Amino acid sequence: MAKQKTAFVCSDCGSDYVKWQGQCGDCHAWNTLKEIRLGPAKGSGRAGASVADQRKGFAGALDSARVLKEIDLDAVPRISSGAGEFDRVLGGGLVSGSAILIGGNPGAGKSTLLLQTMCHLAKSMDALYVTGEESLQQIAMRAKRLGLPTDALRLMAETNVEAIVAAVDELKPRVLVIDSIQVVHTDELTSAPGSVSQVRECAAYLIRYAKQSGTVLLLVGHVTKDGSLAGPKVLEHMIDCSILLEGSEDARFRILRGQKNRFGAVNELGVFAMTEQGMREVKNPSAIFLDRGSEPASGSAVMVVWEGTRPLLVEVQALVDDSQLGNPRRVAVGLEQNRLAMLLAILHRHGGLQVGDQDVFANVVGGVKVLETSADLALLLAIVSSFRDRVLPTDLVVFGEVGLSGEIRPVPNGQERLSEAVKHGFKWAIVPKGNAPRADIKGMRVTAVAKLSEALAALE
Repeated sequence: MAKQKTAFVCSDCGSDYVKWQGQCGDCHAWNTLKEIRLGPAKGSGRAGASVADQRKGFAGALDSARVLKEIDLDAVPRISSGAGEFDRVLGGGLVSGSAILIGGNPGAGKSTLLLQTMCHLAKSMDALYVTGEESLQQIAMRAKRLGLPTDALRLMAETNVEAIVAAVDELKPRVLVIDSIQVVHTDELTSAPGSVSQVRECAAYLIRYAKQSGTVLLLVGHVTKDGSLAGPKVLEHMIDCSILLEGSEDARFRILRGQKNRFGAVNELGVFAMTEQGMREVKNPSAIFLDRGSEPASGSAVMVVWEGTRPLLVEVQALVDDSQLGNPRRVAVGLEQNRLAMLLAILHRHGGLQVGDQDVFANVVGGVKVLETSADLALLLAIVSSFRDRVLPTDLVVFGEVGLSGEIRPVPNGQERLSEAVKHGFKWAIVPKGNAPRADIKGMRVTAVAKLSEALAALE
C-alpha cells in the first residue's frame, strides 16, 4: 500500500513545509502549521478519463497558445447583481467563471445580501443557493419576511462537496452560492469540516468546476476574533475577489469593502443599511457620515478620503483630556494606533503643542476605517480644536498627509476631493500646496499650505 503524502500548511500565510515545526518561517506565527493530505486533483488523471478531461486544469480547460490582441474581451460580459453598491465593489458586476469570497462577522448580513442578490438574478437566469448552516425552511421564512420573489430561485441543503458538484452539473446554474465554505466537506479526507485540509480541498474543487463551466461562484466565509478569514490563508490566493462585510450587530449601516479583486479596483467601498426589508444600498454615503450634531462642538473636523474609485466625506473626532495616569492613553478607533502617536510627536515638534500629559482619543464617525494618510491633517486639526476648546468652522473640509519634518504632502485625486466637498456645501478647504487647484472653484475658498505651522496659523 502506497504511503499517503502529507504536508504542513500555515493557516495565516499559506506557506507549506514537509514537516511540522512550531513557528512559520515566513510570517513568524507560532502553532499555525496544520497537516493536510496531498493527493491527485479531483477529475484529473483518473482511470478511464479522456485526454481532454485529464488536461483540464485549475483555471479551466487548457487550450493552445494565442496572441494577446486576438483574445475577445466581449466574451466576458458583466452580470448585474441588482445592487449598485455591490456592483461597485465587484468592479462593475459579476464575471462568469469567477470565484468570489464574502466574509464577515456572524450577523453582519452576508446571507441576507446574497439571498436578495440570488432572488434578483433568478428572474433572468438559473441560480442555485446551497446552504449548509440553515434549513430550507429558515431561508424561505427569511425570503418571505423580506418580501423577495420566491418563484425562481432553487435551494439545496447539502454539505458534501461531491454531492454539490453532482447537483450543479445536472442543474447547470449560472450563479452558485455556497453558504458557507467552512461546513462543506469531502469524503476523501478524514478531518472535520472547517479544518485547513477540508476548506482548502473543497474550495479548490468548487473553484475548479466554476472555472471549467463558467459558473459564478460565491463563497461565504467566517472570520476569526481578530477579523481575519477563518481557514487557510491560501484560500485568499485561490479566489478572484475577496470582499469583507463590516459592521457590528447593533449598527444600522454595513460597509462592504473589497480586499482583493482581479476584475476591478481594490479597497472599493459599498455602504448598505440594514432595514426590516433587508439590505438597502446607500447611494450617497457621505451624507450619512456627515450627520453632525445640531450644535457645533470642538474636536470635530471633516475630511475627504479616497475609497476605491470615489471620494468619501467623513467626520473625524478627537478628545484631549487631562490624564490621571502616569502613562497617558492613546486610543484610535477607525485609524491606525501607531500613526496617532507619530502625529502627536509631529504636533509637539513642529506645531508647538505639548499633549504629552493628556489622554488623546480619536474616532472616525460611522464606523469607517480610514487606511490612507490623507487623514493626517484633519486629525491634527481636530486634536488642536479639542485641546484649545475652539470650534472649527462647520463649512471647513481638510485633507493632506503630514510628514515627519512637518511638511504637508499632496495626496492623489485632489481635484475630485474638492469637487465632492463643493457638492455637499463646504465653502472652505485647507489642502496641501501640491493639491492647490489651478483655477478658482466656484463657491469655495481654498487655502494651500506647505507646513503644519501654516495650517495652524490659518485657523487663528
